[in-house]
Amino acid sequence: MNAPLKPSASLRQRLRLQLLGLIAILSLLLYFSVRTIAGGAAETTQDNILSASATSIIEALHAEQDDILLDIPYAALSMLGANSEERVFYRIMTKASTITGYDDLPAPETFPAPEQPVFYNSEYRGSAVRIVAMTRVITVRDTPTEVLALVAQTRLGQDAITARIANTAAALGVGFFLIAGILGALTVESALRPIVNIAQAVQRRGPHDLRPMLKPAPLELAPLLASLNSFMERLRTALLRTEDFIAEAAHRVRTPLATVRAQTEIALRRAKTPEDREALRAVIRAVDESARSAGQLLDHASVTLRADKMERGDVDLSALVKDLVHGLAPTAEIRDIRIILHPAEGEFTTIGDPVLLMGALRNILDNAIKYSPDESEISVVLSAEEELCCITICDSGRGLNDAEQKTLTRRFGRGSNVADVVGSGLGLTIVSEVVAAHGGSFRLTPNKERGTCAKVCLPRK
Repeated sequence: MNAPLKPSASLRQRLRLQLLGLIAILSLLLYFSVRTIAGGAAETTQDNILSASATSIIEALHAEQDDILLDIPYAALSMLGANSEERVFYRIMTKASTITGYDDLPAPETFPAPEQPVFYNSEYRGSAVRIVAMTRVITVRDTPTEVLALVAQTRLGQDAITARIANTAAALGVGFFLIAGILGALTVESALRPIVNIAQAVQRRGPHDLRPMLKPAPLELAPLLASLNSFMERLRTALLRTEDFIAEAAHRVRTPLATVRAQTEIALRRAKTPEDREALRAVIRAVDESARSAGQLLDHASVTLRADKMERGDVDLSALVKDLVHGLAPTAEIRDIRIILHPAEGEFTTIGDPVLLMGALRNILDNAIKYSPDESEISVVLSAEEELCCITICDSGRGLNDAEQKTLTRRFGRGSNVADVVGSGLGLTIVSEVVAAHGGSFRLTPNKERGTCAKVCLPRK
């Protein structure tokens, strides 16, 4: 019995998880990239507006006598008020004092160079603001004076834009993940399709089909196919050698044993003392037991080999059972055992290997003859049960003696009540394996009066 296959993690599942992990990483990168780029673009837009506003204000500065005057253009601040929730602050100052505006608006530590605006973020009056600082030099009484213009705007609008962009980026990331996940799953199936095709091609083959696989396959699977073809070639060679060995062994083992038995019987006839005759009879019994065991072992090996490459065809069970009974009737008549065949009407045809089925039924009937008492009867009944053809062979021998069927069909398993009868314990093993190979069932039950009933059921054609 083959050990159950214990596969490792699914290759399909592994590829899917790896692709989903990669897609998830790419989706996150897409999300953060879109959010970062869009957030930077929104901040740049706000900086440009702040810079334009500060430029309009600083260009409106002019000196008059000892003072620096400013008439703030309406457009300078209106361009910052597109969002009604935004607040705008400004401050015009020199290094000495604030000329106008909010005198607590945070200024940079140093005045920037003229016409080179500086942008920075700060907290002002409980709100986050974006500030631009721009410098202009104005001459007051022939003295150059640096004037710093600060224009600040709250970041509510920019934050709102950033939030919308983040939501859009998240939607894009989720959509990308879903679409790429579906495409990835289809890609995995497409990539594994050649492996599935090869597996299906092998499964469709019969048990004796060991031809090389010539199905086109991707370059990566070429070593696997080459190894598979090499293995099948070695297996075919090994099976042929095994078949030849079994046939040769059957001849080599049975022929010498038959010769030994014949010579021992000749010696038995010539023996003069009871001790010699008893010793020679023991030799004959040992030879018979060895011959039977060797024959059963070879039959079991033949069944195992042939079961892997059965030649299936239509088998007429009625004709097969009739031939079997006719062939074993002389053996039974030696002990005055009568085999009664009860054929049923109708067709009893199954699909299987006639050689294997004949061997299995022969083992059952041979056991029935061997364990039945002299001058008894063995009944062979053919019956139809739904979609099954059944053969029941009942004897009046020693019975099962509470032995379980699993024990009796195990290799070399025998009942405790037949220890004095020559046997190998392989007959019922052969029957069980042959019937299982044909998809049927085999059951042993006590006979109603005395003995055992063996029932074989096979699928009807």
